[in-house]
Order: sequence, then structure tokens, then C-alpha cells
Amino acid sequence: MKKLFLLLTLVSMPVFASGGAHLDEVDIDMNDTASLQRGAGLFVNYCLSCHGAAFMRYNRMAKDLQIPEDVVKDNMMFTADRIGGLMKTTMPEEDAKKWFGKAPPDLSLIARSRGPEWIYTYMRSFYLDEDSPSGWNNVLFEKVAMPHVLYNLQGARKAIFKKNDHGKEVFDHYEMVKPGSMNEEEFDSSVRDLTNFMVYLAEPARMIRTKLGVYVLLFLAIFFVFAYLLKKEYWKDIH
Repeated sequence: MKKLFLLLTLVSMPVFASGGAHLDEVDIDMNDTASLQRGAGLFVNYCLSCHGAAFMRYNRMAKDLQIPEDVVKDNMMFTADRIGGLMKTTMPEEDAKKWFGKAPPDLSLIARSRGPEWIYTYMRSFYLDEDSPSGWNNVLFEKVAMPHVLYNLQGARKAIFKKNDHGKEVFDHYEMVKPGSMNEEEFDSSVRDLTNFMVYLAEPARMIRTKLGVYVLLFLAIFFVFAYLLKKEYWKDIH
């Protein structure tokens, strides 16, 4: 009974983490190398200045995502001196606490704790808020301390709320205040790439495991044929 309860708890974790809010679906594909490469570029340029990914090394990322090491050194290594260094943030923890109230979390396992749908929805749910210290708020994560780091891509929007039947204000739609460099479809695609990379970041072995799974199934299929023939040979005198 305890094992069943634990299993149900683990399965339900992404639902609890979302706070019951609607989460948009996102296509996660570990075989889409181009998407993972674009996502890695977005991550090191927009996320790594505040957040760390201390469980990942630059050379491991380069190998898994088929990015030449010289490209990583010249364009992606902003927080380490060696290709084998960890992807840590350069922001001092004490300064982060002063600026944001607390240090931004490490993002190595965020895709496993929150789920890809949560990340995809969260990064597309920022809106302008004059009452917020950062000037931004988030429909999915109310009163979030994090500013909208991708606003130059998505643009600046304000959120329109309306009262429901119970008199509670709920989100209705967004209104664009200042367009970004991307249209809505392009931005959604970029956030999908970022989410795809963060899913890889949380479990790099998933890429290898998926490929190995195919070979294991093929081996079992072939082994089954020989096992069946051996069984018939052993039992032929009885049948």
C-alpha cells in the first residue's frame, strides 16, 4: 500500500507543481539535434547569467549535441575557462539575494521537478506589472521574482483579467504594448527549443537510453525466436 501511495505521489508531482493552472503542450524530441542546439544557445545567452546548471559540463553538452568544441569555446563558454568546466553562473549568491530576494535556483533538474509543459507555459506567460519590483509578473507563477529575460524576443505585453462567476479575477488575454524581434509563432518555437534543451539538461542519458532501447528490443525479438525453437526441441518428445 505504501509503495502504491508513493507511486501515485510521484506521478502526480507535475500536476501539483503547476498549481492547477492550464499548461500548454510542447513537443519534446531528443532526436531533434538542431532544436537542442538552438535551445543550448538560448540557455547560455539568456539563462546562465543568473541561473546555473552545475550538473552539466560544456564538453559533455558539445559531444551530446554535436557542437564542435571550438564553437562552444568561442560562443558559449561565458562562465568557465576550460571546456571541461561545469556550467555554473557567474552571479555571486549574496548579490543575487540582494537583487531578487533569494538566489536563483540551479536549473539542472528543473525539467524533472516541474515538467516540460510547465517550463514552456511559464516562459510564455510574462506580462508587465508596475507593482512588481522587477516590473514583470507571470500568469502561471504569480509574484515571481524573475524578470522577463526574453522580452526583447517576445515583446512587452500586459495581461487583461476579468472576474469569473465567483467574483475572482482570472486571466483573460494579453495585449501587446511593444512588439519584440519575433512574432508569436517564432517565439513559441524558440521557447520550445529552450524547453527541449532543458529536458536534455535534466537527463542527458535519455538520449543514449532511447537509442539503446531500440537495440535491446531487437535483441529480445531475435532471442525470443531462438528461445522458442529451443523450447520446442526440449519438449518435442512430450508433445
